[in-house]
Amino acid sequence: MGEPEPKPESKPESDAKDPRHPRWVYGHGDEPDPRFTLANERTFLAWARTVLGLMAGAVALHSFQVPTVDWARDGLIAVLVITAVLCTILAMTRWARVERAMRERRPLPAFTAGFVLAGALLLVGVLLGVSFVL
Repeated sequence: MGEPEPKPESKPESDAKDPRHPRWVYGHGDEPDPRFTLANERTFLAWARTVLGLMAGAVALHSFQVPTVDWARDGLIAVLVITAVLCTILAMTRWARVERAMRERRPLPAFTAGFVLAGALLLVGVLLGVSFVL
């Protein structure tokens, strides 16, 4: 009966090659608490659901021909689709910036995506209200 074989020394996590992408996020800092990473992913998925809702609204306006004024309907659809595209880009960027900040133990970035969404929804509300009056 011999002594147990010593385990080979492993590199610290920060030095190990991380196969995950994007590297500009995962290639920095230390692995954060998984709960925070999963919360960040859930927030991203909530933004994805918001984008789907915006797209569904645009499809509904187009399908049901509401409002009946063509320029108003086209304008509303354009605002909804553009907002959905912006929210997709902002959600992905925010996820990456938050993940990297957590890995580097820095303060979280400012929340600007919400202001973009709020402004776009305000514009949609005003256009919808004006179109129903016409």
